[in-house]
Amino acid sequence: MIDCREATSLGIEDILARAVTLLLSIVHAFAEDRLSSVAEARDVRTSNGGFLAPYVTRALPRLGREAMRRARFQHAHWRVGYRFQDGPGVAETGRLGTGWRALADTAGRFYADPFAFHWEGRPYIFVEDYIQDAGKAVISVAQFSNDGSAQTPQVVLDELHHLSYPQVFERDGAIWMLPEASASGRLTLYRASRFPDSWRPAAVLLEGEISDATLFEHDGSMWLFATARDGFGSTSDTLVVFQATCLLGPWRPHRLNPILIDRRRARPGGACHKDAGGRILLPVQDGTLGYGGGLVIAQLLALDGETVLFGAPRAIVTDGDWPHPRIHTLNRSGPLEVIDGIALMPKPLLMKCKMASILR
Repeated sequence: MIDCREATSLGIEDILARAVTLLLSIVHAFAEDRLSSVAEARDVRTSNGGFLAPYVTRALPRLGREAMRRARFQHAHWRVGYRFQDGPGVAETGRLGTGWRALADTAGRFYADPFAFHWEGRPYIFVEDYIQDAGKAVISVAQFSNDGSAQTPQVVLDELHHLSYPQVFERDGAIWMLPEASASGRLTLYRASRFPDSWRPAAVLLEGEISDATLFEHDGSMWLFATARDGFGSTSDTLVVFQATCLLGPWRPHRLNPILIDRRRARPGGACHKDAGGRILLPVQDGTLGYGGGLVIAQLLALDGETVLFGAPRAIVTDGDWPHPRIHTLNRSGPLEVIDGIALMPKPLLMKCKMASILR
């Protein structure tokens, strides 16, 4: 995964950083006499097509389009969509479909990483609430009016560091939140002291730059899927898995870590979902076109202390009435389904010029 495609030097740094990760993984596998099993478990693809032709025909035009977009619009402005859907949703059908409504926002802030949750029969949407002037995000929650429309999100958790990806769940008689806080260098679990607007730190589950940690219970164990930076390089291309016997830990790294080094399917994009047929489906981000480029669904085929195996990723078809096809989060609670997508938000200068021309 190359986070900054405009600079060749930074792109090479990302590649070399992950090459070191791969090399160390192979050395450890060789030392533990499991090199053959690692090769079988990983989808290794090579290309003999060379570098120059794909770069000229695909990469350069894409960079040109991206440069033009950034000149006119903000680099990233996410919008959250929601709908109430009976029956199979996006994870099962692989299509966005129709019925989406947008969570209202403003030019100075945006909402992303939505997680749906029900408590005492009422639906809630927890979101990353990014405030442009502050340069970081807090966690906010949107409640619903009687007509089924989402109200303006209200801040419920603010720290000195950036917060996002607020997975909220009920367990052991309490309500918990596991937000991403990679900027703090640790993964902190919070407990609701008064739901939904008061949260207190309960435990530090992991140390390190852990992104989009996704909690899942399977076969009597607790599991965490996440990405780890591993010192340098991208935060979106290295999948790691941790296991514990209870929520508060201790959490142990899986013996096969890193499970994947793959820009197409390493970083989680929502909570695990079990469909009517018993399949375990995990939304994962596809970074082929860069961060936020798309979302795919991966089926978890095997998970235990010896094995982590996913099926081939299945792209989500972005047809329907949601106008922002570059999505990177999908979640559901009961009939409430939530997504997000990058919106084209004009830069403030262009907005001012447009307003001035209208006033004239």
